[in-house]
Amino acid sequence: MNTLIASGIAHDIPDDMQAALTRNAVVLELWNNLTAIQRNEWICWVTIVKKEETRNEHIRRMLEDLKDGKKKPCCWPGCPHRRESAKKWFK
Repeated sequence: MNTLIASGIAHDIPDDMQAALTRNAVVLELWNNLTAIQRNEWICWVTIVKKEETRNEHIRRMLEDLKDGKKKPCCWPGCPHRRESAKKWFK
């Protein structure tokens, strides 16, 4: 199985997401077929939360959503780290 995992444009993929994605070849292929911006949205959506339990839930939901054909997190306004006007909030 190919374990090369593509990252986003503003974020590298964290170890816990990488481990979750490599457990399932189908999900890994779906992930690698996303655009860099789509991958970035998933990475930011998982990593921006504060609680570990929420992060784990986001990873679980990401895996399910990818299998269901979703390309980005539902109801997510987008990664604030890519917008120049939002950078002041992330120092």
